[in-house]
Amino acid sequence: MDRVLKDDAVEEKGERARMASFIGAMAIADLVKTTLGPKGMDKILQSTGRGRNVTVTNDGATILKSLHIDNPAAKVLVDISKVQDDEVGDGTTSVVVLAGELLREAEKLVNMKIHPMTIIAGYRMAVECARNALLQRTMDNKENTDKFRSDLMNIAMTTLSSKILSQDKEYFAELAVDAVLRLKGSTNLEAIQILKKPGGSLKDSFLDEGFILDKKIGIGQPKRIENAKILVANTAMDTDKVKIYGARVRVDSMAKVAEIEAAEKQKMREKVQKIIGHGINCFVNRQLIYNFPEELFADAGILAIEHADFEGIERLALVTGGDIASTFDNPESVKLGHCKVIEEIMIGEDKLIHFSGVEMGQACTIVLRGASEHVLDEAERSLHDALCVLSQTVNDTRVVFGGGWPEMVMAKEVDELARKTPGKKSHAIDAFSRALQAIPTIIADNAGLDSAELISQLRAEHHKENSTAGIDVITGSVGDMQKRGISESFKVKQAILLSATEAAEMILRVDEIITCAPRRREDRM
Repeated sequence: MDRVLKDDAVEEKGERARMASFIGAMAIADLVKTTLGPKGMDKILQSTGRGRNVTVTNDGATILKSLHIDNPAAKVLVDISKVQDDEVGDGTTSVVVLAGELLREAEKLVNMKIHPMTIIAGYRMAVECARNALLQRTMDNKENTDKFRSDLMNIAMTTLSSKILSQDKEYFAELAVDAVLRLKGSTNLEAIQILKKPGGSLKDSFLDEGFILDKKIGIGQPKRIENAKILVANTAMDTDKVKIYGARVRVDSMAKVAEIEAAEKQKMREKVQKIIGHGINCFVNRQLIYNFPEELFADAGILAIEHADFEGIERLALVTGGDIASTFDNPESVKLGHCKVIEEIMIGEDKLIHFSGVEMGQACTIVLRGASEHVLDEAERSLHDALCVLSQTVNDTRVVFGGGWPEMVMAKEVDELARKTPGKKSHAIDAFSRALQAIPTIIADNAGLDSAELISQLRAEHHKENSTAGIDVITGSVGDMQKRGISESFKVKQAILLSATEAAEMILRVDEIITCAPRRREDRM
């Protein structure tokens, strides 16, 4: 029989293919499992590239993004963690762990000769039931602003408690909630700028309205401008030199050289006149501004800021309501940015420029201080997670308790469904409930507690009506989540549940893996 595939192509069928995909997915889940929960550990990621960058993090998505993975099923889990990060910002570890647990349970069922399609059908029923169970127990305080704010605070503290900021979580939760409430319901986090400045401790971080640009004000220029009209530009302000490499200019006397220089100066002067003609008092350029044009701007009383980094300049244009211009021939078509005051401020040892009273009223800057770059990077990731979750919660105001409470609520309902369901599907539904209970188990294990004891206590508590019991990691026992103020956003939980189930389902459907033959280098002899 002729081969269909090329010589070096590999195909794995049936059992072997399924084993390969299960093992890959479970290995990924086990990798990030230890970072789950308030007592989760961090990972050090070291790149093999130049500079050997080191990242210290316990953010699931960041860890998985940095891995180079060969196993196709593992890639599916990496993708769901990325999507979770983009969609809702938090729960990146939970979603991978839940998918891994669902597959671990599915593997046992496949070994019991239950067909994957039956398992998938059972999982489908279970996920519907779990979602409805959670929906019935959500709380919604959007009518009552004080209560809603305390909900947001609780969510922010719960999100931060598993991160590096857990020591000062009240402080940072306050910062995050203030920043998100300024957005007035928009989920565009562009308006919140996070500025990292090494030095000081994390407690020295603060929230400032307006926008801070990490630049110094030029020499001999006004240090403070009120009612600023800002022109944001990306243009070369050093064209007053003949810079075309390989250009040769032959002159027969020194006077001619002087003429060329005068002509160059004149060209620059005209460009500056055009810019001043916009009626501005602040000019921000992404590229360099040489001494001569800077001098001209200073004479005209215009504040010129050079070399603003691109992210900074894009955000500046966004928050001041201007456009980034690169030609200056028709001033009427360029949108200028506006703000009330521009002044120089000091943070630590550095001078920065502060734009306050910007057009986009909700814009603000969170300045993070910390011991080192690594601490600041991780603090930024943690804060970003909190901001994402909060901005989603402001739109979808439903809140559930945390600490393993939602999983237990869902597991209880799914268990009851399994009892009512006839046939082999009930095994799959039962397995789904066990996978859900794995999350509180792992939270307890990571905190060094006796998970078997705690989970059985939790299950007993949840058989009472409307129980609010969850794992209290601090005292190491079953605690009341309502009193402890441990809350999570319903949207995050729902996203975890649905993504994990869909990913597990996709991997379960696999029964053959075909690996293409590697491309050979042709012999050119």
